Amino acid sequence: MLKTLNLSIAVLKMFTKEKPTWGGRELAMAMNMNHTNLYRILETFENNGFITKDPITKKYSLGIALWEIGMNMYDSLNIDQLCMPILEKLKDTTGETAIFTVLNGLEALTLLKAEPVNKVKFTVSRGSRTPLYVGASYRSMLAYLNEEQISKVIDEPLIAYTNNTMTDAVEIRDELVKIRECGYAVSKSEYTADVLALAMPVFNSEEEVVGSVTVSGPTYRFTEQRIPEVLEPLTQARQEVENIIRRYHLNFN
Repeated sequence: MLKTLNLSIAVLKMFTKEKPTWGGRELAMAMNMNHTNLYRILETFENNGFITKDPITKKYSLGIALWEIGMNMYDSLNIDQLCMPILEKLKDTTGETAIFTVLNGLEALTLLKAEPVNKVKFTVSRGSRTPLYVGASYRSMLAYLNEEQISKVIDEPLIAYTNNTMTDAVEIRDELVKIRECGYAVSKSEYTADVLALAMPVFNSEEEVVGSVTVSGPTYRFTEQRIPEVLEPLTQARQEVENIIRRYHLNFN
């Protein structure tokens, strides 16, 4: 019984993006299966909507029942369950706060945060919204928007949150060029005093920026000299978050 179930699952897994349709004999040969056994499996799947057969070409493809199951799974996705383990690992590796921020219109939304225990913590809270011009988490996203969007954000009087906040449009544009060149952003005491932040943009499968992953901490502990050692785990975390976003086609807007 289990052998038949495993074989049936293997048949379903043969239908991929690269090869979405199969002829019955073609599939049997590819799997080195007995034709009769394969057709029994295909017939069972077809009767239950998991496989559909084109009446003209006689080729098989995945059916609507699998799509319905996939949508049920998609609706139950919990971003905390998917991404928090990544942030927790980043926090444990660096000893600093790890943050996942998403792009929401022309604002940044702090979605998830993992903080070290018994240490000075970053003041940005989950659910808080922030302008895109201030700080590494936000400029790392701003750098990859189009010129019209960038202009809407910075070509107007900007609020200085600290003495170090960038509020000059020319200076910000120069900083955005640097971010695009090196792939990450750094800020020091711009949004919160005495805090250093290192951030990388996150892209979806269409190569559109949708968020950022940040490591931040107090400047007495998270110094600029530590940036090279933090870049590697931050890059890995960013890639893992991107993989999740692309795999599940997550859209935070």
